[in-house]
Order: sequence, then structure tokens, then C-alpha cells
Amino acid sequence: MKLANFRIKWIIIICLLVFSELLDLFVSFNFPSIKLFHFTTIAVIVCAIPFLLVTFKEMGKKSVEYEKNEEKLKNIYDSLDVAIWSHDLKTNQLFITQGIEKLYGVSLEDFYHDHALWKKVIFSDDLPIISEREQKIVLGETVTSEYRIIRPNGEVRWIYDRGFPTLDSKGNFVYFSSVLFDITDRKESEDRYRSLVEMSPDIIAVVSEEKIEYINEAGWRLMGAAHPEELIGKSPLNYVPNNIIRTIRRRVGSYDNPIQERVSFEFQVKRLDGEKIDVEMASTPILFEGRFAVQIVGRDITERKRAEQTIKTMAYYDALTGLPNRNSFKAHLTEAVTNHQHQKPAVLFLDLDRFKIINDTKGHSIGDIILQMAAGRLQGAVQQNGIVSRQGGDEFIILLENTNKEQVTYIAEKILNAFSKPFYVNNQEFFVSTSIGISLYPEDGADEESLIKNADTAMYKAKERGNNFQFYSSSLNGISVRKMELENGLRKALEFNQLMLYYQPQCSLTTGEIVGMEALIRWDHPEHGFVPPSEFIPLAEETGLIVPIGKWVLREACRQRKNWSKAGIADFPIAVNVSVRQFEDDHFIEYIAAVLEEMDLDAGLLELEITESIMQNLQRSSYILHQLEGMGVLLAIDDFGTGYSSLSYLNRLPIQKIKIDKSFVQEVPFLASQEMLVKTIIDMGLNLNYIVIAEGIETEHQLEFLRQNECAVGQGYLFTKPLPADQIERYLERNKSGIRF
Repeated sequence: MKLANFRIKWIIIICLLVFSELLDLFVSFNFPSIKLFHFTTIAVIVCAIPFLLVTFKEMGKKSVEYEKNEEKLKNIYDSLDVAIWSHDLKTNQLFITQGIEKLYGVSLEDFYHDHALWKKVIFSDDLPIISEREQKIVLGETVTSEYRIIRPNGEVRWIYDRGFPTLDSKGNFVYFSSVLFDITDRKESEDRYRSLVEMSPDIIAVVSEEKIEYINEAGWRLMGAAHPEELIGKSPLNYVPNNIIRTIRRRVGSYDNPIQERVSFEFQVKRLDGEKIDVEMASTPILFEGRFAVQIVGRDITERKRAEQTIKTMAYYDALTGLPNRNSFKAHLTEAVTNHQHQKPAVLFLDLDRFKIINDTKGHSIGDIILQMAAGRLQGAVQQNGIVSRQGGDEFIILLENTNKEQVTYIAEKILNAFSKPFYVNNQEFFVSTSIGISLYPEDGADEESLIKNADTAMYKAKERGNNFQFYSSSLNGISVRKMELENGLRKALEFNQLMLYYQPQCSLTTGEIVGMEALIRWDHPEHGFVPPSEFIPLAEETGLIVPIGKWVLREACRQRKNWSKAGIADFPIAVNVSVRQFEDDHFIEYIAAVLEEMDLDAGLLELEITESIMQNLQRSSYILHQLEGMGVLLAIDDFGTGYSSLSYLNRLPIQKIKIDKSFVQEVPFLASQEMLVKTIIDMGLNLNYIVIAEGIETEHQLEFLRQNECAVGQGYLFTKPLPADQIERYLERNKSGIRF
């Protein structure tokens, strides 16, 4: 560059001198008389010299500045992954910047030696792009292409190629230049982003100008589309609620006033098939192809919502009946007491009488159906006046808000009336009554715990009366406390040997001979003394403790019977009461066989007294009873006439004895109807070849009535009250020859 400037300067000086000489010759030849012109050339040269010096100096500066700019530009080209390619097709001259070495990993000289080298290293799959590009360039179109090349080391790079063709006046392609960039990092980043977006299980969409501009595969599949074109260009209002769209508009702004706020929300989307699904979405403003847009990212949470609803239902609703459960009820009651203190809510606590017998004999499937039907009857009785909930088992609790004693009484009577009708399940008829305890706010409790506890206490009083309702009073507190103490004590009674057996003989009403002995359980409580069986046996049934207690009774009775046999006492059978819960135990027969074997006791000396309630599961009962009969065990129906037995069913079972309930016998002197009932039972038993046993004989009149009507066996206080083993042995010794009437 400096050499070129030097040459230019000398050329100008020489040209100036030549011009001066020519001017001098011209003037001398044409105007020889004018001598002044001879000095003109000298003057021009002298005047031109300062101008030339200044000009040369400026040219030097410009040259230096140009060289610096050229060096800077070269440095920029070399520092960037940019190359410039210029090709004069007329002269076939090629100009390539140094940057091409960085892009292609090939020396600059290789490109000058082989003008087609750039095309030879293009990735084969991208060659169609080059063919299309060349067709457009020939037509003079500026072309932008993106393609891949393979470097000598095997590395693949992405090239951004912007080509500018030049055509001459005849339309011939004469010159071409292009700018090339390495866009590998950008393409890989885009590919990674595109891969993440397309393969994402979440919904990703872009909305601009109230149209869906983009949606990924997860999104359009979730919406029930077969391809994205079914959604692209459509308004989101077709699928998203208006209030959600308004919220997004308000919180993300617009192109003129964007608000960089991320908005999250949950709502329901309407699919193309009309089905609604739950989604969780977040939106944020972005620029999409130079325009203001909203990017949506979301996911299908339908299953999660269902799970949450299931958890909520499990936490606050009873799975069997669908009623609010204990937690839900307490929340409602607390709300009624704390936030509506001017109101007077009432709590009704109730359970189903005799439900446990049905559940144990007919099975849980029948019991569950009855519970569901009972829940329906309770809701029908209460209707909009309160909330019915299931506490568990056969217990229900009702909240009546802003009520009074008269209204509560009316609702309680409606409930009792609803349960007076039988339940029909599988063409079978079941009678289930209920007992109701009632507490009123605030006199019976200032908080939910007190109201529920006191209603529960009142319910037990109502249960004693049978199929009734009872308002709470402070005098009932002792009932609840005693029940709790007895339940806790009963759990320890076996462990601490507080249970014992008493025995009451069964006598022939014809000869006075002792023909049997009934084992009766007693509980000697360390604080309360002897607890009546009528009080703790129902509690044992309710808690399930009757099963281990029943096993103990059976084993202890067999042990005592064996001891009497060893002592030479007459071989009469010993009768043991069996609970329905024991009867339903799958290992019941095995246990009896094991006890008989352990005690080496003849099966004919064991008599099992069962209640008529076993008839409700006739198939299972028949199977077990026939197995017991096959073992030689005697079988008797206890409390006959108080249960649900049908003569047609009874006649199918291997029963040897029936026992008339003492409640019938005790009314014999007073009610003619009871005498007729007892006589009918005796006649029926004789006709079916049963041995009829009358319980509860306390007077001579009762004895005489039973003997006249040919009742075979009797037991009761007239002969002796139940006695412990040592006393009953002395009684037997005194009455070896029989009891005298």
C-alpha cells in the first residue's frame, strides 16, 4: 500500500512538470513576443509544490488510516466464525477471507486450488438444499441457506450462508458473493429446545393475536386432535373458559405495555370431543416471530384431581354410605358452635339395635347393604333439617342446626318410625331398630366433644329402654363412666382370673332327677364386685371380647365336667352358651374337637346352647351343626321364641332340645296369653320330638303348669340358684336320688 502511494506521488510530479513544459512550448511557439509566459511554468510549479506537499501528506494519513481499518476488519474477520466468498465468474477470480479456515477446518490455499471444495464437504442429506439454492442464484435471487458440513476431523458443523448474485444487463450471472457464519451452537441449542418441547409430556403452546400459533405434540394429543393443524390458527376461547383468558390478558399485558408476570392457575379445558379435563398451566409474555405473544406451559392434572378428590372423600366422607364421616361432622359441629353462637344446634347419636347379629350371621356384604339402606332412611327423615354422618360400625350421628327440643323430638320420632319397617335384602326380611341419644347446645355442652359424648351417653340409656330416644341429663354421666370402666376391666378379666363359672342344674320334671347342668359365667370385678352378665355380656359382644371369653368358658366347663366324671358324679351333659360370633369363627369346630381331646371328654357330655339368630345364615349354620352332631355333641336352641326362627328351618337342623325363654315362664301365673304361648311351644316341641326345657322356674304354680303340659325338663331358682363348682358338688351329693317336688 505504501509503495502504491509513493508511485502515485511521483506520477503526479512528473505529470505536472510535463504539463508545465508543454505549456511553455505552446506559449513560445504561438506568442513569441510575450516573454512573461516563460516564467509561468516556473510560477505554476512553485505554487503547486506546497499544495502537492499538503496533498501528499493527507494522502499519507488516509493511507495509514485505511491500512489500520483494513487491519481491524481483518482482525474482526479472523476473530469471528465468519467468512466472505467473492467469485467473479467472468475472470474466474476468487476472493476468500481467512475466516473460512475456522469454519471448515481447511486451509485457505485448499479453497483457491479447488473452487468446488466447499461443496464436497457438505453433509450428503443437505445436498438438495444446495441444488435448490443454485437454481435461485442463477435467477438473481438473494438466498439464505442453512446446511451442514463435515470437517476433516469428522466434526459436523452448521453453516449459515447468505448469497448475493449479480446479473449483467443481459441477465447473465456474472458475479457472486456470500457471507458464511458458523451457527452450530445456535442450531444445537434450538434442536435441544425443540427436542425438549416436542418430547415434553407437558403442554407447550404459543398464543398470539388471540390465535394458537404453536402447540407441541403432547398438547394437541391431549386436546384430542389427530394433528396440530386442527388447533393452529384457532381461538383459545374455543377450549379455555373466558375468565381464564381475561385473567391472562390482565396480568401479562400487551405488546405496547407488556407485564413480565408469570401467571399460574388451574382450570378445566374442553377437548375437541367435548370432554372436559383438568389442567394446571402457567403463562408468560414472549416475542414470537417478532410479535407479542403468550407462551403457555401446562400439564394434565385430571388424575391428580381425581386422587385429591378421592383423598378428600376418604378424609371427610364414609366410603360405604357416602355420608360425611366423623372428621367432617366435627368440623360442621365446631362451625355451628363457634361461628353461630346465637343458634342452638342439637346432636343425635344413634346405633342400630341387633345389627351385629345380622352382620355376624349373614355376613358383611348383607350388613353393608343394610347400613346403606339405613343411611338412606336417616337422610329421608332428616332431609334439609340437618347433617347425617356415619361415625363407624353401626353408629350414626346427626347435627340439627338452629333447632329446639320440640323440633328435635319430631325428627327423632320420624327416625324411629322409619326404622319400624323391615329391610328387604335378597328377598329376605330384616328388622333393625335404633336407639337415639340427644344433646342440646349449650345446656348439654359448650363444645363439640362434650355434645357428642353426652349424646352417646344418652343413647345407651335409650338402648336400655329399647327402640327409644333419650335426651341427655347430668344424671346419665355415671352410665358412660361405668361403661368405659367395665370395658377396660373386661379386657383384663381373663388375664387376672376374674372370671368364673357358676352352675345351675336342669331337672326332670317327672322324676326330679338331675339330667343336665348349665355353665353360667360370672365376673368378680375388683372394684364393682359381681357384675351382672346382662351388663357385661352385651359389652363383650360389642367389643368382640366374647370370642376369647367364650373359648375360656368352653374349656373350663369341659374341664369341670371331666373332674366330676373322675369323682363318680352322674354322667349328665354340661350345657355351654355359644355366641353367634363364636359360631361364625372358621376354627370353631377345630377348637371344640381339640378341647374334647385334651380333656379326654366324651362329646355326648357337651351340650352347646345356641340362639335362634344363627338361622339368618342357614346354610353355614346347617353345615356346622351337622358336623357337631357327627362328633356327638348335643345341640339346643336357647331362649326359644325370642328370635327369628322359622319352624321349617328349625326342622332341618340336628337340634335335640329347645329351651323356653324365662320371660315367658315368669308370666305364667299372671297372663293367660303367656300360658297359652308356653303350652303351644311345649306341644310343638313334643310333636317334633324335641326335649323341651323351661328356664326361670321360680314358683310351685309354674312348676305344676309345666308338669301338667308335659314339659320334660326345667331349671330355675325353685330348685337352686346358680352355684360355684364346690357348692354345686355338695348340692349334687345331697340330691343323689333326685329333687323332691
